[in-house]
Amino acid sequence: MKTTNTTSYDVMDIPGGAPVKMWTQGVPVEEAAKRQLSNTAQMPFVYKHIAVMPDVHLGKGSTIGTVVPTLGAVIPAAVGVDIGCGMMAAKTTLTANDLPDSLSTLRSAIERAIPHGMSPKTRGHRGRDEGSWQTPPSAVDAAWLQLKDEFDAICLKTPSLKNTNNYRHLGTLGSGNHFVEVCLDEVGFVWFMLHSGSRGVGNAIGTHFIELAKKDMRTHFVNLPDSDLAYLSEGTQHYDDYVEAVSWAQKFARTNREVMMQNLIAAVRLVIRKPFETHVEAVNCHHNYVQKERHFGKDVLVTRKGAVSARAGELGIIPGSMGAKSFIVRGKGNEDSFHSCSHGAGRTMSRTEAKRRFTLADQVRATEGVECRKDANVIDEIPMAYKDIDAVMHAQRDLVEVVHTLKQVVCVKG
Repeated sequence: MKTTNTTSYDVMDIPGGAPVKMWTQGVPVEEAAKRQLSNTAQMPFVYKHIAVMPDVHLGKGSTIGTVVPTLGAVIPAAVGVDIGCGMMAAKTTLTANDLPDSLSTLRSAIERAIPHGMSPKTRGHRGRDEGSWQTPPSAVDAAWLQLKDEFDAICLKTPSLKNTNNYRHLGTLGSGNHFVEVCLDEVGFVWFMLHSGSRGVGNAIGTHFIELAKKDMRTHFVNLPDSDLAYLSEGTQHYDDYVEAVSWAQKFARTNREVMMQNLIAAVRLVIRKPFETHVEAVNCHHNYVQKERHFGKDVLVTRKGAVSARAGELGIIPGSMGAKSFIVRGKGNEDSFHSCSHGAGRTMSRTEAKRRFTLADQVRATEGVECRKDANVIDEIPMAYKDIDAVMHAQRDLVEVVHTLKQVVCVKG
């Protein structure tokens, strides 16, 4: 692999494959990620080139922080199993002075309002079943009605999806790097921000079609540089079924964030009695998804695995770690990046390595000033396990401009 440089990105030439354009100047990229990028670039249906964001790191099937445009095929594992995972943020008319002296009270109210984590209760039992959560059933029920008919049609083709956590996971956060935050912007206005996706049903859809793609490869004796690059060809039933199911999962994920935001706002109103408005500015954007777009004069499928759409003037969200700042950005419409930017800071190490390397004392120091969990179970989310967000933002300065800089004061982790 030969790498050449431009003023804003590097180009990795892949023998027998598409070029790889990397907005990673000043940001380290692991060799394993480069090898994975090389494998993906060798797929014959990649259109023009692959675009790599500064938060790139090793993933399953394809690197996270990567934009893969394709013609005539889609790689389910490149989309992944957290289909439609993304961010939502809403600016309020509240200011820092309106926050309660005890931020722990605010955090507790949010934790009661939004099911989170992996306990049995959060895997599907709502407040109307056990009285453990304040989630209003009406918000979930109304949202599910907008999703149900399409889901039922998908289940007629793939019956196994019926027995998943679909309705029961709507309005829930999950675990891992999913979070809810209360933040302050550069002039002291309060923002609400959250990160989640399509939960159990999206995982089931992704897993089902990844296995179908692998089966198709075996049936047709297709040799791949990596079995997780198994693909579905346009014109086949599996392709059509996947596009339908993945589009629905993305709709579920967006709705899931909207329901949680409603419940987050309601929870804050219980603590802060001062009247306030929300959605003064609001963004709801995916960063794990696939959709049809037009680039370089052709309609192509664009898979963003850990990347955000950044068309000219389009608002997006780039979060840092739980101890670092986050950004509301405006896209510059850079065509070489397929109108994309990073989805965050990007990990520098695995969760296992973070737990091995850092201590609880490290976690407490790294999240000083943030009302959040400070226990051994969240050490894998320690800020030092992520890349320097300032370096990540500098590397993509020709992709986006910063509109707001946010600093969290409350963080709820799954």
